[in-house]
Amino acid sequence: MKKNILFFLAVLCTSIACVEENPDVPFGVDAGNIEVGPAGCVRKVTVSSSDKWTAMVQEPWITVSPSNGIGTIECEIIIDSALAVTSRTGVVRINNLSTSDHEEFTITQKGFDYSISLKEQKVEIAEYDDYDKRSFDVLVNANVDFNVVIPEEARNWLQYDKEELRLDRGARPRNTVVHFDWKVNTRDVKRNAVISFEPVDDVELGRNDMLEVSQKASVSIPANTVQGDSLALIAIRRAMNAWDEYEVAERMEHWEGVSVWKSGPNKGRVRSAEFFLFDTKEPLPYEVQYLTAAEELYFYSNSNSFLKDLDPGEYITTLTGLKRLTIGAYGLTSLPDSFRNLSNLEYLDLSSNNFQEIPDILTPENFPSLHALHLNTNTRRTIYDLKNTTYDDYGGLIDETPADAQGERSFPRRILEWKQLDTIRLSVNYLHGEIPDMEDYPEKWTAEEVHASDTLPDILIGLPKVLPDTDYFAINLNRLYGRLPEWLLYHPKLDLWIPFSLVFLQEGKTVDGVSAGFSNEPPSLDYYYEHYTNKFYNPKNLKEE
Repeated sequence: MKKNILFFLAVLCTSIACVEENPDVPFGVDAGNIEVGPAGCVRKVTVSSSDKWTAMVQEPWITVSPSNGIGTIECEIIIDSALAVTSRTGVVRINNLSTSDHEEFTITQKGFDYSISLKEQKVEIAEYDDYDKRSFDVLVNANVDFNVVIPEEARNWLQYDKEELRLDRGARPRNTVVHFDWKVNTRDVKRNAVISFEPVDDVELGRNDMLEVSQKASVSIPANTVQGDSLALIAIRRAMNAWDEYEVAERMEHWEGVSVWKSGPNKGRVRSAEFFLFDTKEPLPYEVQYLTAAEELYFYSNSNSFLKDLDPGEYITTLTGLKRLTIGAYGLTSLPDSFRNLSNLEYLDLSSNNFQEIPDILTPENFPSLHALHLNTNTRRTIYDLKNTTYDDYGGLIDETPADAQGERSFPRRILEWKQLDTIRLSVNYLHGEIPDMEDYPEKWTAEEVHASDTLPDILIGLPKVLPDTDYFAINLNRLYGRLPEWLLYHPKLDLWIPFSLVFLQEGKTVDGVSAGFSNEPPSLDYYYEHYTNKFYNPKNLKEE
């Protein structure tokens, strides 16, 4: 018992000693006024007290955690990011609940400056890459809408597309992406562009970054040389994503689809080249312009060409020495004005493209040497009944035969007047209407020229002298109708045209609902050979066995 009493007294004395050594903590806060930036932050403040206390703040952008307590506690002052360009102020008040004493301190937050800033301010791109890889994105942080300004001298190789900048948080900057597309550098010098971002509204910017874009120089291709031709061929196939590659270990003259000059000033250089089976969404590559010794170039079979709307571009039009050119199944819908530079062409094949009409630039005046024109199968899709279709962009030269004031349509007369053409292919298109009778055509077959020939019959005298030197005339599988004119029925070369297959044969219905086909199509060519009695193909001239 005595021991227990002594232990109790010892504990009591210890407690009294502790109280005396830890007197009441003075009420207070270890913070003065606080200034913060617009992005917001968290500050730590210690509340000293022996009693209960609570924090009071009337601004929603300031939070005290914890907001109340007993005794000394470290608190976090959480300050949200600003929403305006002007500064704002809030007061935090700490109340002692036992004594009604309080401490206050002020928080001042600076507003956001108007700004346009970039995550990356320098971009370097290659001189060449695959079509779908020729782009880059730039992350822009801004609190004001802006325009992207590309220097005029760089607009031919840089384009952009900007996402909408959603300024839904006041002046708080938001991120957006500007997408840039670039083109191949065709020169052996580096290209540079400084792109600016200018605010739409008249505001003063605290920060305004610019973007520096540099593009590597192209590999130099020596002009008018065998080496330059070989480099150009390889680059063209690369640019067009051709399905196969040259055997570069072999001499160029042994490459598939390539022939070279065997003698003369261009000996060893490319005379002709073929590019077959490729996938491009662009005009012909710039390297084409280096094939200055070529007489013939052949480009055929672009992937999904019926979906594309292209023109051949300007580079091919610099090859004024070309005599034969094929750009087929490429996806062409137009020709540039500079195409007239190819005035030495003798053969032009633009078949299996997507032309809505025969390009206006194709005239005998622009191409005085042209004798073969192929514009067949320019249909994007096969439509039997053109009146009952929802499609309106189906090619087939459909716009070449518009209706006149009376609703009549006719075959393009300008082709029939191109008399130096010996080959015309317009098959498998959507040409509409009747074939003109050409009665007003100034050139007529005369008695003198008919009687001077052993094969021309008198029935020709006075008929329009249309396409007298044309050996191949194919207009089958269009939407032509009406009567066949006499100039065609008695044409001196009608039998060579294989008329029942390549002339008379039509199909489908027109946009007006008219069934294609000629009302006076002959059942045979007997009527023809009755007049052309000296023709080899006249059955009456064949010897019976």
